[in-house]
Amino acid sequence: MINVIASNHTWHKDFVKSLSEITAGEFILITNKDELTFELLNKLQPRYIFFPHWSYIIPKEIYENFECIIFHMTDVPYGRGGTPLQNLIARGIYETKITALRCEAELDAGQVYMKYPLSLYGTAEEIYIRAGRIIETMIVEMVSNKPASTPQEGEVVCFTRRKPQESDISKLKELEQAFDYIRMLDAEGYPHAFLETDNLRFEFQRPSLKQGKIIADVVITKKG
Repeated sequence: MINVIASNHTWHKDFVKSLSEITAGEFILITNKDELTFELLNKLQPRYIFFPHWSYIIPKEIYENFECIIFHMTDVPYGRGGTPLQNLIARGIYETKITALRCEAELDAGQVYMKYPLSLYGTAEEIYIRAGRIIETMIVEMVSNKPASTPQEGEVVCFTRRKPQESDISKLKELEQAFDYIRMLDAEGYPHAFLETDNLRFEFQRPSLKQGKIIADVVITKKG
């Protein structure tokens, strides 16, 4: 039985080897959106296509012809939409669930296979690594038990994908909030929390919240 892992982040590069060993199945990794084609998938005929972290639109002909599983970092239907980790922490939410749901035309509205709890403490990089281990466990359960899916229940709350300018911390008033902003953006591929003067830009990483202060690494560059 063949399964496909589609991910454009390095956090999942070891999935294929470990999942193949655990399940005794064959897993194929796709990291480039140009490789995720109907023609290739039609040849492979995978049982599942798993999307642990995929930043692109999944073509209709793919999700209508194959069982495509998205892993979303909220307890859907709360938190459908983009940048869920950052949207949750910005709202003061520090515990969530990873939801395995079927890909459908409406964003993050598909039927749910399972949910696993996830802590949102630590830097974004640490959270994504933690989430990766949980997703690996969920994939093993999916492949082994082939659970049925059920419709989402509850009030729908949608998130809007955060923009780079929202990483500006100049208007924040509380240390705890500034700490959350710095850590929730401290991961590969995300615009770091920043401050700007007329001529300089300050970007922050690896924060530590102490009594009455934040200690963090800062990179200072000239604007423009």
